[in-house]
Amino acid sequence: MLDLGAPYIQRGIAEILLLAVLAGVLGTWVVLRRLPFYTHAIGTATFPGLVVAGPWGIPAQLAALACALGFGALLERVQRLRRVEPDAAIGLLLVAALAIGVVLASDVYESGAGVDRLLFGSLIALTPLDVWLTAAAAVAALAANAALRRSWLATGFDADGARAAGVATARADRLLLLAVAVAVVVSLDAVGALLVTVVLTVPAATVRLFEPGLRAQQLGTFGLAAAEGLAAIWIADAFNVGPGPALAVLGACLYALAAVVAPRRTLAVAA
Repeated sequence: MLDLGAPYIQRGIAEILLLAVLAGVLGTWVVLRRLPFYTHAIGTATFPGLVVAGPWGIPAQLAALACALGFGALLERVQRLRRVEPDAAIGLLLVAALAIGVVLASDVYESGAGVDRLLFGSLIALTPLDVWLTAAAAVAALAANAALRRSWLATGFDADGARAAGVATARADRLLLLAVAVAVVVSLDAVGALLVTVVLTVPAATVRLFEPGLRAQQLGTFGLAAAEGLAAIWIADAFNVGPGPALAVLGACLYALAAVVAPRRTLAVAA
């Protein structure tokens, strides 16, 4: 039975609820603006930074953020060449980042079993600092959503029209990508570099299948992400498995179920 009095369980619950806020606020935009692959790539791009953070004596979050921002800047520069498709550029840089991280972890710094923690995280091995950083990111995401929601919406549906109306589309896009990068970084300790999309994409994509309005989708995503995270903590504690992989499997199963149910529900409403 889950021991709610254990500090590590309390931190895990607090973390997943805060990550659910990020999933609701930013995950919805990730899905609407078709950024899931970018989000996954940002998570993978932080892997080299996580590997060198310990040996270099720098905070893991700072090293990860530097890698994430560097990845974003390099991706923008590559895309400006207009000779490489955006998805192809993301894929190439993602593979390069993962390969560099693997080489550093295996041949340079000999991270050993610690690689599992870097790649898959642990919701039940968090520090108070991890929780506070996620709380700060959640507050920032809520503020950014309140200030830029209309710009993000207008840019996503009609970028040319938004520019004609005087909306600073480039600035709005960069701020959205920056917000996603920060959300990815604070998610790393909980779910690892390879599973950030489990929090920031899968719940939002599941709710999106039912085609709700924007506010309803954000609230629904928050609720689903919170429920999946709490269930993953219970599964991890009860069966001694990794909470990140448990969350991934649970999220995939619910998405598959929603994909089957959602069309029927749509037809029922239409009838």
